[in-house]
Amino acid sequence: MYTVYIMHEVITRSPEETQALAAEIVQALAGVEGTRGTSTIVALQGNLGAGKTVFVKGVAQALGVEETVTSPTFVIEKKYKLGDHASWKYLIHIDAYRLEREEELDTVDWNHIATDPNNLIMLEWPEQVGRGVPDRAIWLEFEVVDDTTRKIHVPKNIKIGDK
Repeated sequence: MYTVYIMHEVITRSPEETQALAAEIVQALAGVEGTRGTSTIVALQGNLGAGKTVFVKGVAQALGVEETVTSPTFVIEKKYKLGDHASWKYLIHIDAYRLEREEELDTVDWNHIATDPNNLIMLEWPEQVGRGVPDRAIWLEFEVVDDTTRKIHVPKNIKIGDK
């Protein structure tokens, strides 16, 4: 059995456009059927420099995070408390680049954070942890087109733009 995903293909031409797209997607995520009652997990897949962390910065900005958002490559996880206006209580940013198998997600208490409906989780390098990513996760794929342009594949069930 396999799942087929129909995707929007979005082109952004600057980090600012990628962050604006992130804000639009995070607003749409609050209403996506099947993501609430448990955590909301967004799996961000793409090569180094493809725009995954830039995207997370846009999500954080849209949710009112005032702290500087950087990639948690060496600490694996960063957690940001969100204000009362947000649909979640926490934005959790995980960079799985240095992990080699799904069991290593235990270092961030994955089984707890991945089931808490108060959490919006942005997971970079989800392919590193294989089946540790639940089927309900929303996958975004990032591709480098040139120095500033990115192609981002977004599932069709995420309503963005005029679509």
